[in-house]
Amino acid sequence: MRIIDIKRHLGHFRAGIAGAGGLGSNCAVALARSGIGTLVIADYDQVEESNLSRQYYFKYQTGKYKTDALREIISLTGSETKVITFNTELNRQNIVSIFKGCHVVVEAFDRAEMKEMFVETLQKELPGVPLVIASGVAGYGMNDTLRSRKIDDTLFVCGDESSETSSDLPPMAPRVGIVANMQANIVIELLMKMKPDKSTDK
Repeated sequence: MRIIDIKRHLGHFRAGIAGAGGLGSNCAVALARSGIGTLVIADYDQVEESNLSRQYYFKYQTGKYKTDALREIISLTGSETKVITFNTELNRQNIVSIFKGCHVVVEAFDRAEMKEMFVETLQKELPGVPLVIASGVAGYGMNDTLRSRKIDDTLFVCGDESSETSSDLPPMAPRVGIVANMQANIVIELLMKMKPDKSTDK
C-alpha cells in the first residue's frame, strides 16, 4: 500500500494521548507525520528546560503548556492532523469525557500510580477502546530488551517492563524515543485494521 493510501486511511481516525512528556510528545509527532486524522492530547504541565533532553520541545517553548507547544510543533511539520488539547490533570472523573470517541488511546505517564489509575479507568469505562501503554524505558543501551507485547485484544505494552527510573537510571532520549515510536507503530497497526467510520472524521 502506498504512503498516500495509508495516510488517507489513517486520516479517518482519532487517537488519544494521555501525557505529553517524553513518550507522549514523541508519539504524537510520529502519528501526526504518519497522517492520523485527529489527536486528543491531555497534559497539565509546562515545558521546562530539564525536559528538553528527551521530550519533543525546544528551548524557546520553555514556560508554555506542553499541549500548546506540541500543537505548534505538529503544525510546523506540515501535518494536516487536527489537534485537540486539554490543559488539565487527568483523573477518574474526566478521563471518559476527554477520550470518548477515540479509536485508540496511548498511555504516556511517568508515574506508576497514574499509569495504574488510567488503565483501570479506561478499561472499565471505555472497555472496547484499545490502549497502548509503556513500561520500562529508563536508562540507555539494552536495545534487545525493548519489545511490544499484546496482553489481550485491547491492551498492548511497550518497553522492557522492568527498568524503573532513578537517579542512577534516568530516562534518556534514545530509549524514550524508541518506546514512543513503538507505541505509535502499534497505533498505526491497529488503525490500519479498522474500517473507517465516516461519522467520526475530523
